[in-house]
Amino acid sequence: MTVKSATQQHMLLVDDEPGILTEVSLLLASSDIKHVATISDSRKVVQYVRENRVSAVILDWVMPNVTGGEILQCLSTEHPQIPVIVMTAMGDVETAVGCMRQGAFDFLTKPVDPNRLVASVKKALQVSELGQQNRILKDYLLADLLGNPDAFAGIVTTSKKMRGIFQYIEAIATSRLPVLITGETGAGKELLARAVHDVSGVCGPFISLNAAGLDDFMFSDTLFGHKKGAFTGADSKREGLIAAAAGGTLFLDEIGDLNLASQIKLLRLLQEREYYRIGSDLLLKSDARIVAASNMDFAALRNSGSFRNDLYFRLCAHEFRVPPLRERLEDVAPLVDYFVQAFAAEQGKPAPFVPAGVIAALEQYRFPGNVRELYNMVHHAVTCNDGGAVTIADFPGVSAVSVRPPQPIDPSNPLFAMFGRFPTIVQVEEYLIAEAMKVTGGNQTAAAELLGLTRPTLCKRLKH
Repeated sequence: MTVKSATQQHMLLVDDEPGILTEVSLLLASSDIKHVATISDSRKVVQYVRENRVSAVILDWVMPNVTGGEILQCLSTEHPQIPVIVMTAMGDVETAVGCMRQGAFDFLTKPVDPNRLVASVKKALQVSELGQQNRILKDYLLADLLGNPDAFAGIVTTSKKMRGIFQYIEAIATSRLPVLITGETGAGKELLARAVHDVSGVCGPFISLNAAGLDDFMFSDTLFGHKKGAFTGADSKREGLIAAAAGGTLFLDEIGDLNLASQIKLLRLLQEREYYRIGSDLLLKSDARIVAASNMDFAALRNSGSFRNDLYFRLCAHEFRVPPLRERLEDVAPLVDYFVQAFAAEQGKPAPFVPAGVIAALEQYRFPGNVRELYNMVHHAVTCNDGGAVTIADFPGVSAVSVRPPQPIDPSNPLFAMFGRFPTIVQVEEYLIAEAMKVTGGNQTAAAELLGLTRPTLCKRLKH
């Protein structure tokens, strides 16, 4: 039995003939399907699947000791999320129908057509990956927790919309399919692209290329590189950014600006994971993950014919939109505070005070330049400030607004009596959980019933 690392495992190939194991493994490897484990002893299959992360199984039907039918029945019962592709020399309709009824993902007759096998495996892996992402997203939505918060530490936000994006990024972390990030200029698309890279845990670097204004030659030369002597002035070989991003992430910004000739070359890279340097006949492979971003409307671009439909659908295997700052105004105050502290430290001066009236005025502003515009505004205000508090005058283009004083709270209000002030939702939740645990003597099941929660949800909130 040949076994790969459990953290890298994708495919499990089961057949009692070593020759078939070798042949199919080489076929999959040549089709860029890596991390294939092989088992020739059918008695070891079920235990192996229980102990390792397996995304899909290719299973021989007729084997000594434990038959393919017995293994399929067990996997369908214990691991229904794992697609199983059955291979057999028995090509009769009855066997095929029986396999599919038992839960097989596909049925292939030996000798198997290589193209059909590769297509079936890739489809099975896609189905498995989507199922895994759905399960991860469900867990995140129920628990409202992040598995890797450090990857988002550089993004200042309190927005639920942004937190939802963080959870989506974590759900697609293990995928190597392209990611398309849309949103207005200055909304933070590159920061989120870096977060995709950081969460994925790949060992390679994060390489960025802005495609705006590049003609086809410049795009091809920058991305793919060139061979020495490929054109006048090519005095040495150039590797290209796709080679520099090996094992990591290539971020293509302003992808909507690509001309049609460059789009065709990028499409080939996404489809085949292959490319040529300019002037070279040597076919090269790429394992870099592509993350693309644009501030353009892709529906309008595709309707006008300026962006290829097939390229768009390749790029948007995973897609999310970054909301503009005006749709997450709760981020204005923390961003202003963060920028003020950073710029004051950079300039070696005390951080000026930001009055509530200034924050209220900024929250009324539309921010066509989004976070980048706010960044420039605060930098200007801190630079011009010579101590004390900033004023609206330090923010050109922003109009003052009247701020209502906070309404007095009746001391007889029971919430005020319990907390000494009007509490936040988090404080009330913590109080209710603590009281429920106290009333039930620490019995989590009974406490969850009192609170109207499931026991797993209560456990997660107690840990949090």
